[in-house]
Amino acid sequence: MIIPVVIIAIYGNIKATIFITLLSVVFLNFLYIPPVYSFSVHNELYIWSFLIFGIVGWIITIQAKNLNTQTKQNELRESLLHIISHDLRTPLSTIHGSINLILSNNNLDEKNKNNLLEDINYASLRMKRLITNLLDSTRLSSGNLDLKLEWCDFEDIVGVALNEFSQTQNDEKLDIKIDELALFWGDNTLLTQLIINLLDNAFKYSKPNTKIYLEIDNLNNYTKIKIFNETEYIDKQKLKNIFDKFYRFEDTNDISGSGIGLAICKSIVKLHHGEIKAIAQNDGITIEIELPIIKRIDIK
Repeated sequence: MIIPVVIIAIYGNIKATIFITLLSVVFLNFLYIPPVYSFSVHNELYIWSFLIFGIVGWIITIQAKNLNTQTKQNELRESLLHIISHDLRTPLSTIHGSINLILSNNNLDEKNKNNLLEDINYASLRMKRLITNLLDSTRLSSGNLDLKLEWCDFEDIVGVALNEFSQTQNDEKLDIKIDELALFWGDNTLLTQLIINLLDNAFKYSKPNTKIYLEIDNLNNYTKIKIFNETEYIDKQKLKNIFDKFYRFEDTNDISGSGIGLAICKSIVKLHHGEIKAIAQNDGITIEIELPIIKRIDIK
């Protein structure tokens, strides 16, 4: 009778363990404790069996939960190590190699030197975004983050976000349309990081020589943000996991990334009581966000 208790307790669910413990004790009483085939209790054996079953189930459940927590921590540690060892090493190599070329070659013309400096700038921006995402992920996961609410201007937010990318990317790839927006009551820093992560994801996964469309509209009760980029075919089932932390498509290993950018986007949107979703359409993917307007200001 204790075998079902042990099996269920291994999964670390205390409610299920309590239920199966009660059920096992009832069957034990019915089948083995005199008078058998009845639920009458005339001695202490029934109580002792319940206590023993309960203690065994509780100990195994606690140990199983600790093991699951340790396993998740190990997976998180391995993911972070992968990010540090791979995603940080790539821009560092670019910076180091470009600086060596500039220092070792005094005959570089101005054009080549500017190209190398542009590579250094872009690599440093990638490192900055990655480190920012790691720090934001830690802060958002802790659950102790308080929003610093203030009046925000999405035109200014987009302008600041564009500074995180090279001028070439902004000029050649981006098509931006911003509706005439009233000021939005939100956390300016987090909303800026939201736009940065959306753009970063679109830049990395868009097809070459295609446009990225960013649109921000002011509707009656919410502000809608949409960003579209053409990409390879994406199974609609996979889109359900796109906002999970460290989730990446299997066929994108050649693209640098940590898999936490869109997870951070989801957390930021949820903190603002909004909704975010991914839609496969027009040979690409659209990330659509709705942020409710909870406070209004009249500007005359």
